[in-house]
Amino acid sequence: MLHEILLSLSGHPSPLLRSALPSSTNTTATTTFSSSSSTAISPPERALLASLARLSDLHVHLQTSSSHIAASHPSAICRAVASAIDTLHLAAFRRKVVDVERTVLTEDAALVGAYRIVPLTAVVAEFEGWGRRLEWLGRVVDLVVVKGEEGKGEACACTGAAAIDFLRGELLTGYRDVEELARGLVAVAEAAWVKQVAAWVLYGRVPGFGEGDFFVKRRGRVDGDGEEGEGNAAAEEYGCEPGLLPGFVTPATAASMLFIGRSLNQIRTKSVEDYNLRGSDHLSTQLTRLAELRHPIDSAAFARTIADIRQFLSRTTLQRLLPLSKVLETLQLLRDFFLLGRGEFAMALTQQADEKIRSRWKRMENLAYEGREGLGNVTVKEGEVAAVLAKTWAAMGSMQGEHADEDEGLEVARELLRLTIAKSKVSTPGPHSAEGGLTAIATTPFRNLLFSIPVVMTMRIPSPLDLFLSQLDLQTYTAINSYLLSLRRANIRLTDLWKITSLRRHHPAPPGPPYGSTRGGREKVHLFRQRHAARSSILRNAWATASAAIFFLGEMEGYLQTEVVAGLSDGFHRWLTTGEDEQRHEHGTSKQIQTSATPHPADTDEPPDDDIWLAESTPPQPPSLSAPAGQTHPHHDPQTLATAHRLYLRTLVYRLLLAQQSFTAPLYELLVQIDHLVALVRRLHSVWTAADLEADAGVVDAFVDLEREERDVQREIRGVEGRVKRGIEGLVGELRRLEGLGGLQSGAAEMGEQRGEGAEDGEGLGIGESGKYVPRRVGGIDRLLMKLDFGSWFGRDGRGGDEIDLDDTS
Repeated sequence: MLHEILLSLSGHPSPLLRSALPSSTNTTATTTFSSSSSTAISPPERALLASLARLSDLHVHLQTSSSHIAASHPSAICRAVASAIDTLHLAAFRRKVVDVERTVLTEDAALVGAYRIVPLTAVVAEFEGWGRRLEWLGRVVDLVVVKGEEGKGEACACTGAAAIDFLRGELLTGYRDVEELARGLVAVAEAAWVKQVAAWVLYGRVPGFGEGDFFVKRRGRVDGDGEEGEGNAAAEEYGCEPGLLPGFVTPATAASMLFIGRSLNQIRTKSVEDYNLRGSDHLSTQLTRLAELRHPIDSAAFARTIADIRQFLSRTTLQRLLPLSKVLETLQLLRDFFLLGRGEFAMALTQQADEKIRSRWKRMENLAYEGREGLGNVTVKEGEVAAVLAKTWAAMGSMQGEHADEDEGLEVARELLRLTIAKSKVSTPGPHSAEGGLTAIATTPFRNLLFSIPVVMTMRIPSPLDLFLSQLDLQTYTAINSYLLSLRRANIRLTDLWKITSLRRHHPAPPGPPYGSTRGGREKVHLFRQRHAARSSILRNAWATASAAIFFLGEMEGYLQTEVVAGLSDGFHRWLTTGEDEQRHEHGTSKQIQTSATPHPADTDEPPDDDIWLAESTPPQPPSLSAPAGQTHPHHDPQTLATAHRLYLRTLVYRLLLAQQSFTAPLYELLVQIDHLVALVRRLHSVWTAADLEADAGVVDAFVDLEREERDVQREIRGVEGRVKRGIEGLVGELRRLEGLGGLQSGAAEMGEQRGEGAEDGEGLGIGESGKYVPRRVGGIDRLLMKLDFGSWFGRDGRGGDEIDLDDTS
């Protein structure tokens, strides 16, 4: 019987022990009690054998399950845990069985009594404590075992990250023996996970085995334009799956690991010569750093290790691969063309786009009336949109004359920028992403205004600029560009109305002699003047409304461009070149900072006695001149650049009011009504021109009723005037509402921006940390509202000729 017990505990099922189990727990029994066994085993012995039978069944179950997991589980971490359970803990249990057997065979007095009697209670006591251990190991195995779903061929398996988190949580059960078991398995699981991480952060390779369980996922091949592609021109794109990360890995550390692997993968796949800089010294030293991690891994220690690897890579390889001059050139390109730093680009693009639309409609008007069913021909095609951008570059080159070939920024933009019709899959950046959080951008379709179809400005991101500039950042720039360009376009189209001299101001001179001195000549001149006086009276309200809209748009553009975009861009450029934004405390910016309820202590410094007008007009100096004497250029690794750049974009979106749907929606409606007003005024001008030809030269169009069309257009102009006025009034009211909430919302948002709160990249960008990027406190809606004073215009009913005096700008 004793021999049967020891064999059963070693993993060989025994009918003797199985028959001792109660019916409720004997789930694997295949035999039943016989009359002889029931009489040979007394009830007390059966109770003692039940505990040993439980150990035997647990041992067999753990052996079978762990072997199955180690052979077939898709997770390398779970396989390592299962192998450790079998080779370490079950092996220790089997050694315990062998020790008990040795004690019995050597007739040790610790277990064998007089007359070579071995008490069953003593044998059971030798395995005291192993029941709780094996039961806990059974819980671990049940957690990671692969279970097939009923009716499906797929299998549900525990991930390595979930196994690590479960084992780390079991360290706090309160049982010392369970804690020791959990600590050993945690070390095994974390070591297996660190090996996978080492393959990624040291070689830029996704682990060959267990790829589905690794937190880095291939997103396909993406070319420089952000579209999926194949071939050598397309590079592998990788993303992070947060659900596959252990709990001790922070989002910032995950972003660092993703960046390191992507950088190494890009260097390796594109055969960059700087790849040779990553020699054996890099691999050995950094692998040693990973091997020195103690288990369970401390979150802060792991973050420091990854940060050291990232900085080492940046110093040895990426510093040459992505120099600061290349970063500054790219940011200047984005500033000039996406943020409309070069005003001539927005003007040329708007003019070329309007010319394209007018040419399409003229082509339709020249068709025979019976052939006008196909209005689909008016829709602009992809090739025509690209041709508009090409004409824009040509127009900008003609503006510069013989010095056009010296503009390097224009040549780079001509090569990288694209104007395309937006695809349906393109979406506005949301508040969260795998690489970092971005402020949610309002879904207002400003991109529909340029061509009446969704058209966006994009850029091909060449290597190695994609180390710090992501497609999500580019989508944010695209949304900002559509927003700013729509404002500039509306202003340009309204001011172009003043170029129609015959419509705005016309005083016909008397005919030449001798007809001019006759009575008929004088009557004709009198008739002309009466006609134009009546038309001027008809359009007086339209001119007043257009002037008010120009005033509103001009002040909005001035605020957004000079206060927000220029201030934030200059601050970010200065941080890149000097490491600190020293102009934050100068005269112009200090006034804005003092408006905050909790000013920074450094903000109370006295402004310098320099000529502020000279400082405003002086262009930014090169980094070597702007940095203090003896100070070297700061070294920003690409991930630090990317993190600071995302913070810069978040602040820019917030300060441009592009995240306020309650503001952008009525603004879009106002821009649509402004387009309608411009189109109606131009249409009325064409109707009056045709009427003059009919009355003065006898040119008659039999297909058009000019008087009826004139009445209809005038009626529509009256309606559009009211909608434009109400739109401006509503936007000013919304600005006042936002300004009233600004004391609570903007203060909290600014502090969140400066500390990096709410962002998954979480670098902890604080005010007091030296070298960290802190956005300037720019803008202030109150400054804009001080300029948007329309007097009593909003209080009138919109009728009458003396309601506003803005038409005197003619």
